[in-house]
Amino acid sequence: MTHLGKIVITPRGVELNSQVYPTSQIGDALLTACYRSCHADYPKFFKMDPLCRLGFIASELLLQSQDEERFIPREDRAVVLASCNGCLHTDRHYASTIHAGDNYFPSPAVFVYTLPNIVTGEIAIRNKYLGESSMYIVEDGLTEEELVQRLAELTFQDPVTTSAIIGWVDYHDGDHYNAILYLIQK
Repeated sequence: MTHLGKIVITPRGVELNSQVYPTSQIGDALLTACYRSCHADYPKFFKMDPLCRLGFIASELLLQSQDEERFIPREDRAVVLASCNGCLHTDRHYASTIHAGDNYFPSPAVFVYTLPNIVTGEIAIRNKYLGESSMYIVEDGLTEEELVQRLAELTFQDPVTTSAIIGWVDYHDGDHYNAILYLIQK
């Protein structure tokens, strides 16, 4: 397996292929600033929940750093991510819309993002990837290398898959999140 690129995003900053990505924002504002700076032109970004925004912007910056044609249908590229919290942040928000007995108004816009695999789906849709798209909820305990190795081994068992975006995307709140994504080739 060959690592073609890596991105790390935390509330304090972004490192893309071992270089600091320029941004003056922190926390949730960092994700929006990165989106605007990379000119992604994907208006659905502003409707996404925080987990999805994190994974989306990480994949967008990672893919923009590569010298490859984008937005053509590809069956050979997978998107396989793991998380500890999944969409728990959004689940709590959605639960608050249905617990208020006198103000019961479940939001369909929030409900859409109560599945953690939405982030892999958005990445696949944006990039026209037709390969595997999976989000695994795992206990936080594996090292980054162990997690990436295990996900890569599983992903590349599919003979059609020749490359993948593999990594970790976890969002607890605006001050506690991280994404570590790799673009890996078989």
